[in-house]
Amino acid sequence: MLRPCFRCFLFRHRLYQLREDMDIKPETFASLLFFMRKCLKFSFLEQFDNEPVIAGLGDEDKPFFCTMDSTGAKEPAKDFVVAGTASESLMVLVRQCSSLRWEPEELFEIVSQALLSSVDRDCLSGWGGHVYVVTPTEVKKGILKGRMD
Repeated sequence: MLRPCFRCFLFRHRLYQLREDMDIKPETFASLLFFMRKCLKFSFLEQFDNEPVIAGLGDEDKPFFCTMDSTGAKEPAKDFVVAGTASESLMVLVRQCSSLRWEPEELFEIVSQALLSSVDRDCLSGWGGHVYVVTPTEVKKGILKGRMD
């Protein structure tokens, strides 16, 4: 079921590139995803009770963060977004750390520890997570493995 969804997004992205002659911005992709979720509500996208997270750098390297709930409502944010079954416990930990300014390496470690500690408190969260730290020069990606009991 994921492959037709990916192909549909890829088709829309390429169509946008051909029409506008530029790459798609994160804000535009969030609007496209919102539109597609509403239009295809009763087709293959309905079967996914997912909460997509859209993050990227827009104009002048300004960060953009947005998530959608399972009904498709957009929830833009200024500095961070969380999604999933452990989002409430993760929100508390990340909100305390977001007021300070960290270097990318320190931020990666703090977010990783916050993610693992919130996942340990929720039996539905799975066995780890993905952490992305986006800077104007690079994207640092980490795959975390948690407890498997």
